[in-house]
Formats: sequence, structure tokens, C-alpha cells
Amino acid sequence: MTQSQHRNMIIFLGIIILIIAMGLRQSFGLFIPSFTTNFDITRADFGLALAFQHLFFGLAQPFIGYLSDKYGNNKVLVAGGLFYTLGLYLITIITTSFGLHLSLGFFVGLALSASTYVVVLGAIAKVVDPAKRSTVFGIATAAGSFGMFVFIPITDGLLSHFELNTTFYILCIFSLAIAFFGFFMNSDESQIIKADTQEEESISKALHCSKTHQGYWRLNIGFFICGFHIAFILTHFPTYLMDSGLSSSVATLAFSLIGLLNIFGSFMFGKLGDKYDKRALLIILYASRVIIFILMIILPLSPLTAILFGGAIGFVWLATVPLTSGLVAQIFGLKALATLYGIVFLSHQVGSFVGAWVSGLVYEYAGTYDSIWYSCVILSIIAALVHVKMDDKKIDYKTISK
Repeated sequence: MTQSQHRNMIIFLGIIILIIAMGLRQSFGLFIPSFTTNFDITRADFGLALAFQHLFFGLAQPFIGYLSDKYGNNKVLVAGGLFYTLGLYLITIITTSFGLHLSLGFFVGLALSASTYVVVLGAIAKVVDPAKRSTVFGIATAAGSFGMFVFIPITDGLLSHFELNTTFYILCIFSLAIAFFGFFMNSDESQIIKADTQEEESISKALHCSKTHQGYWRLNIGFFICGFHIAFILTHFPTYLMDSGLSSSVATLAFSLIGLLNIFGSFMFGKLGDKYDKRALLIILYASRVIIFILMIILPLSPLTAILFGGAIGFVWLATVPLTSGLVAQIFGLKALATLYGIVFLSHQVGSFVGAWVSGLVYEYAGTYDSIWYSCVILSIIAALVHVKMDDKKIDYKTISK
């Protein structure tokens, strides 16, 4: 296999894996009515399970990223697919909130850390020309969103025609495919693009530099806020719409449009990231969220506004991923990319934990999500501001003492 063929295979398999892994993950919010009806599980319990999932998804990322950098992305992806399948299967034998926290929270959370962006983008970055990296990252990120667009209707259809356990058995078949495709996501040294790795140092040197790099910590803050937004919407948006009197079909359509529109948003911002300042593009993204959330608050909720919100928030949904991961590579190089982006993604998932859990608690206490919507506005403003005058220059490792 030629280097070009190998590169294309890595990109193609990475896209397929992200479609499956992210598509499954982003459909879990559809299961809230089934669990609250059939088991002694409240909306807050389900929200906490997804909060644990976000948390373990993030907590494992630095370690998973290190394993990927050191031992190979393909080995980690195989393990991720198998853990994903185990977690989904365990859901079929639970009857309590603790079982849900263990299966959907712990096992699926660990599986996601080993089967999504940190590992897949780390593999792709090694075989893609630096001048095209942000564009390819955008395509890969869009694949995760396409998975949301595909799997939300699939999951909704399965729930309409099959029992809950049968639905999860079918989803297990998809998760096993992650392990199968992941097996072939390997790169040896001869196939890795060397253009911007000649002046890089060890993983430990990059980690040392990251501790005091203000730009790196600003990326962490921005991604924490991004995680809060996404988890709140993923976990509670469909049920919020149905609570407001909208039909499940409208909720499903609005939810699906998030995935569809982010295909275009992620690709566009990824491509722009190869031509323009990634930091400035992140400011534009977070400022756009301010406007979108304000409009969601002030406009009367209807099928039209729900669908428009789904499309608008979808366009900026995960467009932060190619830009943020691209900035990590731009500042620190490739050698420790999975490790350092894993740490940034941990911040994202801590924000996701807070967004999923606190939103459920607020609803149980107040019977409304109003305060969460206002929080989304304030946090978006903060996220835009922290990227202003951020240091995004590439580190010169030669000037740093051993």
C-alpha cells in the first residue's frame, strides 16, 4: 500500500469510527422517557448518568492520549470499541440508577475516551500535511456530527418498533464495528508526515511547557464552556421541547438538525482554520453562541423556533474541535498532540459533567431550565473573551532548558 493510499484509509476509517461512536453517544438523550417510565429512575438520575459519562470520557483522555502517542492509536481504538459494547450490553441488565451510572456512565464514558476525537485526530494528524490539517480535522469533526444526524432517527425508530433491550442489542452491533475498523488504524514511522516534527522534543518536554503556557490554559477554559453547552443540549433539549408542548417528531427533527448543520459548520471552520487565525475564528464561534442563546430565550417557543435553534446551534456545535485541536498542534507540535489535546478535552468533559448534572438538578428543584439558558449566554461571553490576545505562537523547544 502506498503512503497516499494508507493516508486515505486512515482518514476514511477514522471518519467511519467517529460517525458510529459520536452518533451513538449523541442519541442517549432520547432514552430519558423510556427509563423514567419503566424504571425507578428520575430525570436527575439519568442526567447524572450522562454527567458521569462526560466526566469519565474526559478524565481518561490524558491517559488515553498518552497510550495512543506511545503504543499506537489502533490498539486503543480496538479497546474502545470493546468497552463501548460492554457498556451498552450492561444497560440491558440494569434496573436501578446505580446500574445506569455504571453502564452508561462509567463503561461508555471510558469507551468514548478511547474511540473518538483525541485518538482518531491523533492518528489522522500523523499522516496529513500540516497545511491541510485543520481542513481534515474539520471533515473528521463533521463526521461525528453526521453520526448524530444518522443515529438519532435510527435510535428513535428502534425505540418505536422494539423493546428497550432489543434496541441496545442492535446498538451493540454498531459499537463492535468500532473495534473492527480501529484495528486497521495503524501508522509506522515511515508513514508519518515529518514536516513539522523535526524540532519537537519529547512528550514530557511538551507537557512541561504546557503547564505555564497561558494560551493553552485559555483553550482549556473555552473548551470547558463548550462542554457545558453541549451536554446541556444533548441531555435535556429533546425533553425540554416536549415539556413545552412540542411533539416528539419536532424534538427529533430539531435535535437531528444539530448534527446535520454541524457537518457544514465543522467543515467550513476547519477549512477556514488553514487560511485564517484559528484564535479569531474561535472568538467568532463563541460570540455566535451568545446571539443564538439570547434569541432562544427571547423568542416564543414554537416548532419553527425550535427547528431554527437546532440548525443555528448545530452550525457552531463542534466547529470548535478542529480549531482547538489545530491550535494545540500549532503551538506544541505533533509528538504529544493526543496527550495535550486529551487534557484540553478533559476540560471539555468536566464542563459536560456540570452541564448535564446541574441542568437536571435545576429542573428537579425549579421545574424549569430558564436559569440554565441564561447561564449559557454568560458562559458564551466568557469563552469569547478568553481567546482575545491569546498566545498561539509555536513553541521553540531549542530555547527551553532540559
